[in-house]
Amino acid sequence: MIFTGKVTAALEEKRTHFRDYQVGLQTQQAQVGAWLAALRQQTVATLAARLDESGVAWPGALPTPEFDQAADLLLPFGQQWSSHTDARGWAMTVLKDRPVAAVDGSQITPTKEYSLPVGAVQVGWFINFHEAEGRYIKDVLFEVLAPGELAEEADEAGDSADGNFPNQEVNQLRFVRECDQLCTIMAGYAHMEERQRPLCFFDGSFVISFAGQMAPRHAHAYVNAVRQVLACSARDRAPLVGFVDSSASRDLVTMLEVLHQQPGALKLTDGALLMSGGVLRNWGDRTPFFRCARDDRLARNGLGAFYGDVAFTYIQLAMERPPARLEVPHWIVEEGRADEVVDLVRAECVVGMGYPYAIETADALAVISMQDRQRFYALLEQFAQRAGLSFTRARKAASKRARR
Repeated sequence: MIFTGKVTAALEEKRTHFRDYQVGLQTQQAQVGAWLAALRQQTVATLAARLDESGVAWPGALPTPEFDQAADLLLPFGQQWSSHTDARGWAMTVLKDRPVAAVDGSQITPTKEYSLPVGAVQVGWFINFHEAEGRYIKDVLFEVLAPGELAEEADEAGDSADGNFPNQEVNQLRFVRECDQLCTIMAGYAHMEERQRPLCFFDGSFVISFAGQMAPRHAHAYVNAVRQVLACSARDRAPLVGFVDSSASRDLVTMLEVLHQQPGALKLTDGALLMSGGVLRNWGDRTPFFRCARDDRLARNGLGAFYGDVAFTYIQLAMERPPARLEVPHWIVEEGRADEVVDLVRAECVVGMGYPYAIETADALAVISMQDRQRFYALLEQFAQRAGLSFTRARKAASKRARR
């Protein structure tokens, strides 16, 4: 438990730090305004030329032809409704007979509480055909990682199976299986005409900077999974969207810093930058798409070349929060399908009350609750008994669980 007095005292002790942080953000307002004003004067050609002249290999972001269509960096949605009923009516018109799919996953990582090291991954997928008959598909995949599979990873790293490596193996498998399932869905409808191929949602970013902090074996697994899903989308001409509700990305910020030769000048995320600049004024408004050119460890060591195949936009889906980030394979922008895809995303978010309904449903399928975990370990114990395997539970863990 925590004690109110102790927490309050600890917060008061850091009051100055919090205040300085807020003041620092406020002092950047003028700089943000000036830099965005200067950016608004650029064209695709002049902006691309200036970024090229900077000599910076990875300047954060590069313009697409949409940049010239976006006055003040804004592509307005243009729809307004007097009620959610009206909004939902618009959404259902957009989604009618347009399949939308989403994939999400959950995992059980190894624990010292039980004597048998084991991990598991569950991936769920949902395809809503938006037909009058209400047809849909819901299904899950469940995969177990046995002790030997977990131990092999630990041995390679020169560490014991009690470390973080087995957890990393499970998390990696979840990511890979999510990408695999998206490819399976896209391939399954590749023979259909364009409107009957599902818009496929990935819950997260294709720009996997976190993999740059990993050992090469794990980094390559993540990189290959993203490359594969982007290639599947391009091959099957299947629309694909990475949805990031609360993004900490700084690609537009980095681009501005490169343009003004002041690296590290803005302590903002892209979302905070757009909010500070008042760029996205109404629900559904978005920025033009940019090509990703993020400078991170993957880019610098040659593993991030696929970043250039990812285009991103920011879209206002909740007026009280920073905009969401949408990522698509660049071919969607090149072939002029960006507006179509973004409208489908807007419609899904209307139905889902601010979040894509398909992702919410896939998450509900895939999630493994505390009760589910307890059921899993009960089934594991029953399996161990049938197989004649030793299976014990740590006393400390059992005691803690009883107290809570």
